[in-house]
Amino acid sequence: MKKNLISLLAFGIVACSSPKVNEELPPFGFTGSIERLDPALNSLIPEGSKIEVLASGFEWAEGPLWLEEEQALLFTDVPANKVWKWTESDSLSLYLEPSGYLGERSDKREPGANGLALDLNGNLILCQHGERQVARMNSSLQNPKAEFEILVGEYEGKKFNSPNDLVFNTKGELYFTDPPYGLDEWDEKELDFQGVYKIGLDGSLSLQIDSLSRPNGIGLSPDERTLYIGQSDPEKARYYAFDLDDNGNVISGRILLDVTNLVGGENKGLPDGLKVDQAGNLFATGPGGVLVISPEGKHLGTIRTGEGTANCAFDKEEKYLYMTADMYLMRLALK
Repeated sequence: MKKNLISLLAFGIVACSSPKVNEELPPFGFTGSIERLDPALNSLIPEGSKIEVLASGFEWAEGPLWLEEEQALLFTDVPANKVWKWTESDSLSLYLEPSGYLGERSDKREPGANGLALDLNGNLILCQHGERQVARMNSSLQNPKAEFEILVGEYEGKKFNSPNDLVFNTKGELYFTDPPYGLDEWDEKELDFQGVYKIGLDGSLSLQIDSLSRPNGIGLSPDERTLYIGQSDPEKARYYAFDLDDNGNVISGRILLDVTNLVGGENKGLPDGLKVDQAGNLFATGPGGVLVISPEGKHLGTIRTGEGTANCAFDKEEKYLYMTADMYLMRLALK
């Protein structure tokens, strides 16, 4: 989703013409706060943990993905049509351009890739807003090139809206959401619903959910029996839990947590990207930042970034939570 450009002047961090690593306050600048609503949050986020600002100056940062072998984080800037790479040692570098739109038009609002994931073979998979498809980067992670193979681009002969976020199960099947945020006025919306889909191991495409107004972030429970969806509808701002059968298909669903009452005011943002930790807790972007939600749907607290927050990602050991929040890349130390 698009946002308004806002500066964190109190921390000496301002919007810039090109992205940069924050070096204003060594080793990093800090922002926001941790809202603790339940003592259970203390076992996930230690007392005294602060939100670090790692880099700034992006138009709308999204899609963080941790690369364990490279000890690096990839993330997208959707309006800029770019993927960036951040590492502790080498800081920030441009990783891939273009990322989601390969055409000649310059008037697309959100042309770039959004969600990123790795398949079982370690290939980079991208939700490409501009091309309205899910694609695989043909080159290696170490030598990225803007050359892609389309995995899926349409449903029953009609183009997708704009694939947004995605998650693989351990079998290698891929689930993804398809809201309309990447469409422009001159784009033709060909589907009359916003879907959640699954790509099977044989490449087959199946529609799993067509009843949500704005399906956005997506994640799986550790046992892969529950599919979580964040709905970025300001009038129905909710996180859903859908039960899956033995074949990984949706059989029933329920509202896990409704946060419509939190939308607005100082709580910037809506339900967007989410991740599920090894214990089954959701770290779900939403009103105010990143909401931490128990598997039972209890709101344990909020990582209050001070910005509209698009998505988040863990490193392999879940030592850190990386967050893309408006023009910023942020990080929070976990237990």
